[in-house]
Amino acid sequence: MKDWNAAPILSARNLTRRYGGHIGCRGVSFDLWPGEVLGIVGESGSGKSTLLNMLSGRMEPTSGTIVYRDAAGRERNIHALPEGEKRRLLRSELGFVHQRPSDGLRMQVSAGANIGERLVGARGRTEIGERLMAEGARHYGTLRGRALQWLERVEIDAGRIDDKPALYSGGMQQRLQIARNLVTSPRLVFMDEPTGGLDVSVQARLLDLLRHLVLDMDLAVILVTHDLAVARLLSHRLIVMYRGEVVETGLTDQVLDDPHHAYTQLLVSSILQG
Repeated sequence: MKDWNAAPILSARNLTRRYGGHIGCRGVSFDLWPGEVLGIVGESGSGKSTLLNMLSGRMEPTSGTIVYRDAAGRERNIHALPEGEKRRLLRSELGFVHQRPSDGLRMQVSAGANIGERLVGARGRTEIGERLMAEGARHYGTLRGRALQWLERVEIDAGRIDDKPALYSGGMQQRLQIARNLVTSPRLVFMDEPTGGLDVSVQARLLDLLRHLVLDMDLAVILVTHDLAVARLLSHRLIVMYRGEVVETGLTDQVLDDPHHAYTQLLVSSILQG
């Protein structure tokens, strides 16, 4: 559940990304609270993926800052961190769910190994890493047990634990990628079109799973999607982007039911007419 009284878990200020003379994203600022799901919507080329990649530390902004408040309450400037510390955060407190599962999985190792690798990678100075080390999470039996628990949680038959993701359907691959990200109990997860490219029935099942996991784990999420139905189901608040800029923001139902900006009105009307 989102906590408006807590300090923001992530703060972005004046984020801008230039590609030569082209502006990918310009002057974006917002705060994200613990337990909140923030949707970023807009058409292809609107800047939403550029913004997500900057927020998650995968792309350097041309200017602006991104501050993450970690589990110990420390403010960490994502792009000022040493590379090793950034990787540790990405393996433990942060997660990233790709649109294409193959970008977020190792396709030639087993499903169990995909989940286990994330656990082993969380070791180190982070609170989660220390806890896993104390529990013996590097022990094969413990790793396999955790993997089995998470396969069940994302509705994958435990008998498929030794199968490689390449043998899974697209929907199963996406559920495995979600398990790989969530096994370390991250505090903030970035999602890039997590239901894109899936059949409608598979999308519905995945959305229901995501909604329950986000609630059960009290996750903060930044969700990029072009699908307003997905945004309405999962997001507390929306950012609407157009030509690299934020043109409207607010509570999801307010933005979608009473859009103010002409571009948002066009997005909503195109869905209603579709």
